[in-house]
Amino acid sequence: MGDTTMTQTDRALWPAVRRGFSRKCPNCGSGPLLSSYLKLRDTCPVCREDLSHARADDGPAYLTILIVGHLMAPLLHIAFVQFRPEPLVLFTIFAIGTIALSLYLLPRLKGAIVAFQWARLMHGFKESH
Repeated sequence: MGDTTMTQTDRALWPAVRRGFSRKCPNCGSGPLLSSYLKLRDTCPVCREDLSHARADDGPAYLTILIVGHLMAPLLHIAFVQFRPEPLVLFTIFAIGTIALSLYLLPRLKGAIVAFQWARLMHGFKESH
């Protein structure tokens, strides 16, 4: 039988995901991963890592909805039960909070997903030479 040792161990998963979450290149951690709010760069301007293979698709949006929903729903319940604010005040505060948190998380989760793909050599990412 052939050697089945995975060469993926060269790419540490969690450091790459942390770099991706901070919207930095998963390889070098210096170059910007995104060229605009959600537009992924084809290559890292610092280390020239090819990022054109990344396919985040709907993953960041689903994760954003999951996280924001799980944070805001209990907070909404607690705020309503404890403080009994006026409905319009409650709606305004939580609408602004939900939108702000969603806008904050979406590009960071996209970076984390791209970094995960890079670390696991998914979607055409190849091992560095």
